[in-house]
Amino acid sequence: MEIVTWDEKYSTGIELIDTQHKQLLQLTNDLYYACVTGDKMLQSVFKDTMSRMVEYVHFHFGVEQELLLRVKYPGYKDHKIQHDNMIRNILVAAKNYSDGKHFVPNHFVRTLKDWIFSHIAVSDRHYADYVAEQKKKGLLNTKQINGQST
Repeated sequence: MEIVTWDEKYSTGIELIDTQHKQLLQLTNDLYYACVTGDKMLQSVFKDTMSRMVEYVHFHFGVEQELLLRVKYPGYKDHKIQHDNMIRNILVAAKNYSDGKHFVPNHFVRTLKDWIFSHIAVSDRHYADYVAEQKKKGLLNTKQINGQST
């Protein structure tokens, strides 16, 4: 049971980033599955998966931001602000859920899905196009993109 499915149109062409994006989609699907399977499943699986999502989003955004700095992406600052806002939203949602505050897990998962896809399809597409153009001009190579010595 999935709420999101990977499609190659979301590919950045950067293998590491695409692999991590697929993992984010899987975690979103895990959260969705917990939402639709009932209260008992929701309580145990949703809380664990939210914790994993928080950790993975921090990890992925860190990797992505290192890449953007390495390739001297001119939109780095704005991209980082988007990441910071998303992390803040996820942390607030996780805290609200843990504190038992009014929280609708299914709504959160749908919001998360929408954000991930819009971020990957729009914002990440901008830096992917930048990287591809820099490669085409011979200003970047795969080793530089991946953070390996040239």
